Amino acid sequence: MTTANPAHAAATAGAAPAPITRPDAQVHFGVFFQGVNHHTVWSDPRSGSQTDFASFVHVARTAERGLFDAFFLGEGLRLRESHGRLHDLDVVGRPDAITQLSALAALTSRIGLVATQNTTYNDPADLARRLASLDVLSGGRAAWNVVTTDNAWTGANFRRGGYLDHEDRYVRAEEIVRAAQAIWDSFADDAVATSRDAASWAQPGSVSPVAREGRTLRAHVTPTVPRSPQGHPVLFQAGDSPAGRTFAANNVDVIFSAHGSDLDDALAFARDVRRRVVAAGRPADDVKIFPGTSFVLADTEAEAREKQRWLVREQVTPATSLSLIGQIWGEDLSHLDPDGPLPDHDPVARPIDGTRGAARQGADPTAIARALRTRAEQEGLSIREVVIATDRGHNGFVGTPDSVAERLIRFVRTGAADGFNISPWLVPDGLDDIVDRLVPALQERGAYRTAYEGTTLREHLGLRAPLTRRQANGTERTAVGA
Repeated sequence: MTTANPAHAAATAGAAPAPITRPDAQVHFGVFFQGVNHHTVWSDPRSGSQTDFASFVHVARTAERGLFDAFFLGEGLRLRESHGRLHDLDVVGRPDAITQLSALAALTSRIGLVATQNTTYNDPADLARRLASLDVLSGGRAAWNVVTTDNAWTGANFRRGGYLDHEDRYVRAEEIVRAAQAIWDSFADDAVATSRDAASWAQPGSVSPVAREGRTLRAHVTPTVPRSPQGHPVLFQAGDSPAGRTFAANNVDVIFSAHGSDLDDALAFARDVRRRVVAAGRPADDVKIFPGTSFVLADTEAEAREKQRWLVREQVTPATSLSLIGQIWGEDLSHLDPDGPLPDHDPVARPIDGTRGAARQGADPTAIARALRTRAEQEGLSIREVVIATDRGHNGFVGTPDSVAERLIRFVRTGAADGFNISPWLVPDGLDDIVDRLVPALQERGAYRTAYEGTTLREHLGLRAPLTRRQANGTERTAVGA
């Protein structure tokens, strides 16, 4: 949840439209299956199980029918908590991503399979082996969404416990990523015999042991899994902080963002990321940008807006609104009336509760609370209404399939995004409208593929060879800083 920015609105209200810089660019889609959270309307009569494998199969197959690039699984290593108690309003029941995606690999043929995996609580040898196994098993469709964790409540689930200092989380992430890349690259391109007449299954000397040491790891590995047709898994990352953006520029193929509904905001993010990518010694378009978003579609604009109003009130229940406000105030506010006013006192003078994620870490809760109170007083908003009005997570694309298609094309062809990672608000049928109505509208405009042109995720995304395998100026290019 974030407050509106009047200054930004005033500055952009009369701005000239962003120029079309990529007139032939195509819209790409991924789908994010994240489990129960306050954007998923799990209580709707049409909603199915969030954990039954049939739900995952339905979403993945629907996305593949819609020619999506990737099916993306979130992962939580511990149930979220609020004020020391399990938070039963939010994400629950996330299965192990690689296990789930391995099963889905057998039931799909083209769509990419993206596993969220944590660098803080995984070791590189085991993690690289599991991801490489998924990549080989799927024929080159695997990807790793690189995430970091620096909180104690997750660390308590692991034998070494504790957590990283905040400034060390990307140090650890980079060391783990570099180690995994070295492990994947340790098999030569021609390591595995292609003829039954070969003297051995693997060419002598074609597998190299890997030794990596750094501030947070020490690994001596003899790899066991050869390369897939795409070289090695595609790397994704969602990091909006300056450190996160720089990490992405140095290491990954795709960055997710929350800048997915306001064109000027998305353009500013894209320009900053591309500047960092160039500074890292890579082509400006080397990192694809996929904002997270959602869609509300209807036959008319008026019907779509009415549907969105209904949806938001289903998403922000009375209990959810009190929980979200309680995060900012740093106390349990479940005793308040959600249709009443915000608390009239300032928040407790401590950082915003980290057990509910890191979205607002470092933010000033008093400043946020006062801004919310000002808006609520000016517009006569209750607790629930102010949450609805200021939660950026609800700012997706709303309209008819034709009008939404036009907006998406403008995002992609002005360079604000390369594609969109969709979070359906209904499981498992939340993609049906998008695949059956929005995708055809994009195809009619020549802005969406009509068939998969390759077999690997790297091909779907139009990516170059992995950084560590790339030839540059006649020499083998390694990841920046390796």
